[in-house]
Amino acid sequence: MVTTLNRKVVSKGELIELVNQWKRQHETIAFTNGVFDLELHPGHIYSLERAAELADRLIVGVNSDASARQLGKGPGRPRLPERTRAANIAALDMVDAVVIFGESTPRELLAELRPDFLVKGDEYRPEEVAGREYAGELVLIPRLEGFSTTNLDEERRADCGS
Repeated sequence: MVTTLNRKVVSKGELIELVNQWKRQHETIAFTNGVFDLELHPGHIYSLERAAELADRLIVGVNSDASARQLGKGPGRPRLPERTRAANIAALDMVDAVVIFGESTPRELLAELRPDFLVKGDEYRPEEVAGREYAGELVLIPRLEGFSTTNLDEERRADCGS
């Protein structure tokens, strides 16, 4: 049995078909991406809610395990496998589609999707955002202070004495 959750996690080819369908229906599309490791925390939810408010449809790109390791997030990261991380994001009502991408940035994916909005956290400067040239508009969302997976992971390790 296929669940709604599983149908939201799509391949790149399926996503391109969905995006073409949405564009034919004149729906606007926002795209954001990240590793989304360990757990979904309030910072993730806040950012995804702001991204969803910008458009009719929200696509979330999730770094593959290999690309997450390339980003140097820390020892043993990602802790959760890519399919689990993608399923966690897909479980959110505000998300319309999730795609796992294997490159360190979603630049190639954005070149094909050409979303109306590319959404990232304001810890980035506009010139640092890969693929911004393929989106109608780059939107930088303010971070919710005190919530980042890296910081939460460091706090946990300190609490455990490791």
